[in-house]
This record gives sequence, C-alpha cells and structure tokens, in this order.
Amino acid sequence: MENIEHKIRRLIRYYDRMMGTRDPVSIARQLNIGIAIVPLGEIAGNYKLLKRKRWIFVNEDIADSQLFRVVVAHELGHAVLHRKENCAFIKHKTLLLTSGIEREANQFAAYLLISDDMLEEYAGCTEEQFCNCTGYPKELIELRLKQPMAF
Repeated sequence: MENIEHKIRRLIRYYDRMMGTRDPVSIARQLNIGIAIVPLGEIAGNYKLLKRKRWIFVNEDIADSQLFRVVVAHELGHAVLHRKENCAFIKHKTLLLTSGIEREANQFAAYLLISDDMLEEYAGCTEEQFCNCTGYPKELIELRLKQPMAF
C-alpha cells in the first residue's frame, strides 16, 4: 500500500507536470473544486464535500493575505487526500495539530508551496527571513524542512 509521503509526492509531481503549476488556486480550479470566500469567524478555511461537489471555503478576513494560499493549499490537501472528510483550518492552530488528516494536509501544503527550487533560492536565509519574504507561517517551513522529500 502506498504511504502518505509517496502519495503527496506523486500528486504534486502530477499537478506540476500535467497542469503546469504548483499554485493551489489554479490546481483547485482545474480539478473543478470550488473556492468560496465567506465570513468564517475564527476559522481560516474549511473543506466540504457537498452533493458530490468539492468546496474550499476561505475566510474573507484573509482573502488578501499570503495566508490565503496556505489555507487553500491545506484545504486542497484535504480535497485530494481526504475527499469525504469535512475539515476546518483554524487560525493559528491547524499547523500545530497532530491529528492524522490535519498533519497530512499540512504536509501537502508545505510540499506544494515550498519546492526544492525555492529552498535552494533561500538557502542562505534564516527561517525568519524566509517567512518574511514569502509570507508563509514559520510552522510551514519547519514542516517542509523536517522531512525533505526528493521530487
């Protein structure tokens, strides 16, 4: 049986090669996954399967921030890895959660958004400098550096 790291690696390679992008918004659109920007209170994002249609809901408060791409990437991870699960991305908490499906969605987001090329580009930078330049949360880069996958 295929382990989750291999599955994530395979999916990202496929999207990069076949769709020509690692942008989570573009991938979601090409996969016919709806993205809706709505008021969600303390929840940054949410993935839901509604009437056999996959939806990513993003909090309107983060629609214009770099966190938007992180949330869409995380929820896209749920959409492709956990199609039938309904999952919420809670601000300042989800990247710290240890539940299996949240950890897998975080891994997917980290590897989708932070390519090996990007790691090489920022090789001389500290984690803080990387986060300041990209707008990605520190937990995302730490997760990406924790278990590097060769693509």
